[in-house]
Amino acid sequence: MKTTGRQKFSAWQRMGRLLRLRLVIPVLRSPAAADYTARGVFVGLLVAMTPTVGIQMAIVAGIWAMVRVLRPSWDFNVVVGMLWTWLTNIFTLPPLYYLFLVTGEGMLGRWGETGGYAMFADQLVELLQADATFTESLWIYAVGIFDAWGAPMLLGCVPWAIGSAFLGYWWSLRLVRRFRLKRRDLDHRA
Repeated sequence: MKTTGRQKFSAWQRMGRLLRLRLVIPVLRSPAAADYTARGVFVGLLVAMTPTVGIQMAIVAGIWAMVRVLRPSWDFNVVVGMLWTWLTNIFTLPPLYYLFLVTGEGMLGRWGETGGYAMFADQLVELLQADATFTESLWIYAVGIFDAWGAPMLLGCVPWAIGSAFLGYWWSLRLVRRFRLKRRDLDHRA
């Protein structure tokens, strides 16, 4: 059997490769201290897991600027933080926002009032398809989400944002330390 040298990958394999390339490799290649990079993942995930798609990278940059002024010892890798906001994108947005909504409704003791995922996804797609400039669309999007789902979605994102941020910090710190230890071991053997 003759091969062309190109492997065919499934959609899931391609997605996994893309996530590794865009999210994991920058964490591993960062020359900074492991905790500096892990704090970037922490902030990126903290912001990514909020209903703020469209302005998440700006929020990370704002947090970074404030931290550098107010608490320099908490500084973090702003590029890694911005990259990790990409976890929420056009594909992950509907299920994550629905998860935030259901969580918020549960936290408020209102079970089963969301109307179901299909209805939610249809409303969200309608909001995202507003024909406007970028700035206008952000306003339409923010007001539309708050009008439609408001407090439950904002409240429901909090445990997911905090949990994801701490899990991401722990995972990335371990990942970087293990990667550097393996690299050091390989360098000593050579």
